[in-house]
Amino acid sequence: MVLKRPAYFPTGRWTAVAESFARIAVMPQRKLFRFLLLAGLGLVAGFLALAIAVPIEPQVPAPLIALFSPGLKLAELLTPATGKSFAWTFGWFLRIAIVANAAFYYALFAVVAYLVDRRRSK
Repeated sequence: MVLKRPAYFPTGRWTAVAESFARIAVMPQRKLFRFLLLAGLGLVAGFLALAIAVPIEPQVPAPLIALFSPGLKLAELLTPATGKSFAWTFGWFLRIAIVANAAFYYALFAVVAYLVDRRRSK
């Protein structure tokens, strides 16, 4: 990121201290935006992966389902089999599956963004 010299430095001196203060002010916003963007993309991708995986689960082998929708298999393992209502059980099943898929896709997108950023800086 190239920082321009502000107009309030009439002598044209752009010191290292002013530059470091400007970077401190700019960097957290960029990281927060990246985190929120990747989290949103991960949530959408995880939800879509779950929506695709549920209807095709009987026809597709379990390892393949676990590869692109790990939340589905994790939710099957973690959903309690107590005497609660069907709605309660299904609600927890969906919560576990969506959160696990969102975390999986967030991590995947974060690794890709890191590799792209690293390649761009070289």
